[in-house]
Amino acid sequence: MSLRSTATVGAATLVAGATLAVSAIADDGADPDMAASAAVPEVEQPAADTEAGEATFFSEQLSQEEIQSLREQAREQRDAALGSGVMTARTEGSDIEEEKEEEEEAEAPAFTGDPRALALDMVLAEGWPASEFHDCLEPLWEKESNWNPMAENPSSGAYGIPQSLPGDKMASHGGDWRTNPATQIAWGIDYIKGRYGTPCGAWAQSQATGGY
Repeated sequence: MSLRSTATVGAATLVAGATLAVSAIADDGADPDMAASAAVPEVEQPAADTEAGEATFFSEQLSQEEIQSLREQAREQRDAALGSGVMTARTEGSDIEEEKEEEEEAEAPAFTGDPRALALDMVLAEGWPASEFHDCLEPLWEKESNWNPMAENPSSGAYGIPQSLPGDKMASHGGDWRTNPATQIAWGIDYIKGRYGTPCGAWAQSQATGGY
């Protein structure tokens, strides 16, 4: 093996050692600048009293371009090691955020009580008198669905207690609109309020035209 080949192998060994040092420093969370310093190999200068043959050996060891190339390779390996750690942290963090969002989006338990009692509470919460429920909303939805949250009109496709057409309009009030009476009643009351003003306005329309 020639002197130059021996020098090149020695330089490569320095780079490999520097790369291992970078990985260790990156794993310990050290300052990236410190890692960069550790990764750059230092070339030992020959002593002033070096004999002529030894001086020739070091002068032929590596050129300045080769030294710079080795340093750049070490920096690239340092950056790759640090970048891998950052990407792993970001990936794990995004998984945590997605899990939190899924928990927050979990729907409330379906209402299992008397839908009429719930509807009366909602009517009163709107500031309407109880007569709006007893005289108008109760008979209106009795006629439409018999207060059955699973009721579906086979010809039109209207669905649920308020017979929403199409049924998926009620999705604006909850993804459980197919099975949850509370979601259906909340949508139905908002629909009536926006279109007829009160349940008695909707009941009058139903009596006059057969629908509302």
